[in-house]
Amino acid sequence: MSIFDDPGLFGRLYAETYDNVDNPDPSSAVDFLADLADGGPVLELAIGTGRVALPLAARGLDVEGVEASPEMVAKMRAKPGGDRITVAIGDMADVPVTGPYRLAYLVFNTLFNVVDAERQAACFRNVARVLAPGGAFVIETFVPDLADFDRDEQVQMRSVTEDSATIRLHRYDRAAQTFVRQTIRFDREGVHLHPFAMRYLWPDQIDEMAERAGLRLAERYADWHRAPFGANSTTHVSVYRKP
Repeated sequence: MSIFDDPGLFGRLYAETYDNVDNPDPSSAVDFLADLADGGPVLELAIGTGRVALPLAARGLDVEGVEASPEMVAKMRAKPGGDRITVAIGDMADVPVTGPYRLAYLVFNTLFNVVDAERQAACFRNVARVLAPGGAFVIETFVPDLADFDRDEQVQMRSVTEDSATIRLHRYDRAAQTFVRQTIRFDREGVHLHPFAMRYLWPDQIDEMAERAGLRLAERYADWHRAPFGANSTTHVSVYRKP
C-alpha cells in the first residue's frame, strides 16, 4: 500500500513524536470552534492525539472523533479526559459516524492529507450527510503559493551535526496539485525515512467542492482570531453551513 492510499500511515510514523514537535498552539482554534458549536455535539475529523478535542470537551461540549491511526488515539487515551471521547477508527473521508452534529471541523491543513481528489470531495459529501440543518463545517488550511513549488523537485538541507544529517526531498505534480515529501535522517543507527504527501487546494476550489456537497461558505478569515481574509493571506479559516 502506497502513501497515497494508506490513511493510517501518518499516525504509525508520527504518533510517538507528534506531541513533542513544535505544533501550533490550539487555544485560539478552540475558542473559535467553541463559539460555533451551538451546544454540540461536535465532530473532529483526524482527531489525532486530542490537541483540539480535549480542551474543547473540557468546556462541556460532547466531542467525538474520526481517526485512521489507532496509535494516535492511544496517545489521546493516555491524557486526562481522553478516555471519555468516542472515536471511530477509519478513513476521515468516509466520515464513519451517524450524527447529527452541530459542528464538524478539520484543521491544521489536514484536508490536504487526503491526496486523492475524489476522496476529498467524498469527505465533504459525508460531512454534509452527518451535519444537522444549519450546522457548520470548519476548514483551516494554508493558501498555496506557486513560488513554493516552482520546480518539479526540491532538495533541502534540514540539519547537520557531527553525528547526523537530515535532508528533505519534494517531488511535485503541479497538474494534480500533489506532492510527495521524504525526510531522510542519517545517523549512527542507520537511515530513517519519514514520507508524507499532500493534495493542496486554493480556497475557491474548496468552495466549489463544498457547494457540490450542498454546503455554502458563510464566513472566511485569515486566522482563528477572525482577521480579515485578503489577497495576501497565507492561511484561511472557512466556515461552511448546511442549509
